[in-house]
Amino acid sequence: CVRNYKIDLVTIEGPIKQALEKYSKLRPNVKAIFVGTRRNDPHGGNLSKFMQTDPDWPPFMRVHPILDWRYATIWEFLRTLKVPYCILYDKGYTSLGGTDNTRPNPDLRNPTQPCGYDPAWKLVDENRERSSRE
Repeated sequence: CVRNYKIDLVTIEGPIKQALEKYSKLRPNVKAIFVGTRRNDPHGGNLSKFMQTDPDWPPFMRVHPILDWRYATIWEFLRTLKVPYCILYDKGYTSLGGTDNTRPNPDLRNPTQPCGYDPAWKLVDENRERSSRE
């Protein structure tokens, strides 16, 4: 992705708030950040497409370009444009969290598949996207 989209990748370890504090010092001219939150994500219900970060966070305009996209729209976009994505989605995962709380989605169980699950894009009920998270 870095090569294909000519992204200036910066990797910062740690919690997001502290990472943004470090990033704001590394790139002081950056005033906005893109966020991949959707309306049905936890804490996504009251967001708007453009929102300033909370007062106790580093000052950025948060831009939510996919806020109102549905689950199926995400997969249509990724698959149509051949955007690379994490291979776990091809193994039945529909929502990725930590290594200790993320499992393949039981709604995609398919014993005929080598991994035992259909890929994420085959999930029919988008309300079940996070059913595999503990």
